[in-house]
Amino acid sequence: MKRKKNVNYYYETFVEMIDYSLKAAELLNSVMSNFKRQNVRAKIKEMHLIEHSADELRHKMIKKLAREFITPIEREDIMALANAIDTLTDMIEDVLIRIYMYNIQEIKEYAIMMVKVVVRACHLLKEAFEEFPNFRKSEKLHRLIVEVNKLEEEGDALYTEATRNIYVHCDNCKELLGWDMTYHYLEKCCDACEDVADILENIIMKNT
Repeated sequence: MKRKKNVNYYYETFVEMIDYSLKAAELLNSVMSNFKRQNVRAKIKEMHLIEHSADELRHKMIKKLAREFITPIEREDIMALANAIDTLTDMIEDVLIRIYMYNIQEIKEYAIMMVKVVVRACHLLKEAFEEFPNFRKSEKLHRLIVEVNKLEEEGDALYTEATRNIYVHCDNCKELLGWDMTYHYLEKCCDACEDVADILENIIMKNT
């Protein structure tokens, strides 16, 4: 029974970790879709609580991993997944920080479209991690990974058009710089989602 419990622990913890990423993405989407500049600083504190809770969960898992000899997948793969999910949550927090740092006055439509891509990707990743314990038999898991990859391509296309749009239409240098960097960090969120999916896919390939 203990062996079963240890196996489930890692799979369940991955679901918890990606759920923090999803909560961060949904908070960012809420802030950007109902933007009130005066509330951004308070929302950063709320976002940091999510990110800090995710960090604590990751540290707890790593501490447990250091004490165990038998794990459901290779130790370095557990670490790679944990680090990739942690990076994703950090990247989402970084977007909100950039909105504050660059004193963004209003949210561009392209930014809202991009953050919605991140939210959708996080939902798919959570679904994928819920399916992960059955990866040897699952027909659903590969489809979910492919869908995340497609969303990353959608995010890339939006990033290209969003960046072109500000360089064509924005004459305010401070606003241009702020949005250039904010779009860049939104695109990094899309990349981070794909990175999690790619690591997951590599682990499945190694173990089947």
